[in-house]
Amino acid sequence: MDLGLAGKIAIVTGSTRGLGFATARSLLEEGCNVTICARGEEGLAEAMGELRRLPGGDERVLAVQADLATEKGVADVVLRTVDTFGGLDILVNNIGLGRGSDIVGTNDAEWHEAFDQTLFPAIRASRMAVPHLRRRGGGSIVVIASIWGRESGGRMTYNAVKAAEISLAKAMARQLAKDNIRVNSIAPGSIRFPGGSWDRRVQEDPDGMAELVRRELPFGRFGRPEEVGAVVAFLVSARASWISGACVPVDGCQSRSLI
Repeated sequence: MDLGLAGKIAIVTGSTRGLGFATARSLLEEGCNVTICARGEEGLAEAMGELRRLPGGDERVLAVQADLATEKGVADVVLRTVDTFGGLDILVNNIGLGRGSDIVGTNDAEWHEAFDQTLFPAIRASRMAVPHLRRRGGGSIVVIASIWGRESGGRMTYNAVKAAEISLAKAMARQLAKDNIRVNSIAPGSIRFPGGSWDRRVQEDPDGMAELVRRELPFGRFGRPEEVGAVVAFLVSARASWISGACVPVDGCQSRSLI
């Protein structure tokens, strides 16, 4: 299926590994001009090198080192994208963090960190992107949330910020439909990739993780980042023109929610 994304301009935040990198790769393979960004210089250079080996990667990938938890960092990414490629059509918000334990053991700093590193980057990036999307006659925003934003499970701070992201996406979708801007969220389940949290857990406790897979993952395996990236590419394309305000689980039937 031709998704009709050739020539579109996209920003993918948190895009040097895992879901963000897989999404950037998927969009690049569909013909998009793609900006990747992260705080770490080494990871950014490695991701850039890998993407440049793909057809068109030399001309169609921009790497920006920036801290997306700051307003300046967000502005640097958006403005450099527009300056380099001439506009913006697609924004994929994909950074997140949640530390802490239970309600008694989680302090204010950990709560603030979760919101500052997850929700506010999505708010700021979307706020800065929307005027550029309007100038192009519309566009698409996707927020990478989690199944734990839809139902109970996972760390408490993470649940709270991911639920907030899903709510944010729904609110923006209703507001921006008049501008031909579609907004959706994606709720991945347990996705394993090198260096990710599930990969570390498998290495630390292979028997325990094998039992978790048997008990919680009906397909008998963890998800793969490219399975999420492919759904993002579809959602931002004209093939998904009547999908907005949705939260799409990409979890291999891991979650139990009916909505």
